[in-house]
Amino acid sequence: MISLSRRMEAVTELAGKGICAADVGCDHGLVSMALVSRGRFERVIAMDINEGPLSAARENISTEGLSDRIELRLSDGLTALEAGEADTVIIAGMGGELMSRILMSCPEKARAAALVLEPQSELRAFRRFLSEEGYAVTDELMVKEEGKFYPVIRAVYGGRTETEEPYLSFGRKLLESGSGVLKEYLLKEKNRYTVILGGLPEGAEDRRLEVQEELKPIEAALKLME
Repeated sequence: MISLSRRMEAVTELAGKGICAADVGCDHGLVSMALVSRGRFERVIAMDINEGPLSAARENISTEGLSDRIELRLSDGLTALEAGEADTVIIAGMGGELMSRILMSCPEKARAAALVLEPQSELRAFRRFLSEEGYAVTDELMVKEEGKFYPVIRAVYGGRTETEEPYLSFGRKLLESGSGVLKEYLLKEKNRYTVILGGLPEGAEDRRLEVQEELKPIEAALKLME
């Protein structure tokens, strides 16, 4: 039995089922192994930009007896994947800005598959990027692990994109589901910005306005969840 962290379990859940998945930035191959060993995908293409993680993944995959179902590729993002080769592409454990660059560098490949994305920074900016580039979020989870909050997004190219706040910033699916983890995250962010406001010196009006603008979608999201 492949043991995954709560964050990686959420990634695996949103990957769903299919014929072939591509695991971009596969690290030690745990998600790739879980996808095939649990019968979610017939095969997985596990890719990483560095040979070190691929070597570790190769050893783990061999130990689990899954070498015939998981193909390893040295790849910078999606470069080693053919468009349409995988029906689901997973990109997890990276900053939102890096994930945006990966998707933009090979747009035809990204658009040809369902995407499972787990950005670890620049969360609101990344959501806006998806909407601006024409990706519709079809499902979403948020988990808390070791004090940090991780959204996991499933998106496809085309369909209805999000333009309305606070859904654009925090995810319509999460808000409409009443996610307790999201509410905890929002309360934490509201407190953080409130503390910042309270500590601003007189005369810092520009910064005060910036922080107040950051607070608006947070407060709107919390109101929706009342």
